[in-house]
Amino acid sequence: MSERPRLTVLSGPSGVGKSTVVAHLRKVHPEIWLSVSATTRRPRPGEQHGVQYFFVDDEEFDKLVANGELLEWAEFAGNRYGTPRRAVLERLEAGEPVLLEIDLQGARLVRGSMPEAQLVFLAPPSWDELVRRLTGRGTESPEVIERRLAAARVELAAESEFDVTLVNTSVEDVSRELLALMKVS
Repeated sequence: MSERPRLTVLSGPSGVGKSTVVAHLRKVHPEIWLSVSATTRRPRPGEQHGVQYFFVDDEEFDKLVANGELLEWAEFAGNRYGTPRRAVLERLEAGEPVLLEIDLQGARLVRGSMPEAQLVFLAPPSWDELVRRLTGRGTESPEVIERRLAAARVELAAESEFDVTLVNTSVEDVSRELLALMKVS
């Protein structure tokens, strides 16, 4: 009997390329289940309930929190986002590999509520490369860029809290390493 898959959490600093890696991974291995978050924000055009997000109102979200039904949750720009616990556990019980792509704060909360989860830190090849990605097209003000860089410094300092670090030198390489960690062949 093979061991039950562990929940794999992918986190890392803003601008490191988490969503790009996950999109590539899902294209190559659609059987990997990516956890869908619940959110209080309104759907954007083209978004479907249960596909990009579970759209709930504030009262429903309060209930999810009160009943301990979220592995982790956080607030961004006035909206709340959280990972429904039951769906994750059901997929793991069914033997499916489950991937969760969240920020640092969320990863810490998952570590608290599900200590057996495998926490993977996605690191940039270098600080200069992260600066290049965060400053991007030069459309943001120097203040915004400075705030992003300050946040990235703090996020990079959390690397030691993770089980494994993968350096994002190429999307293909990282995807391969992540698949190996998730034991997906």
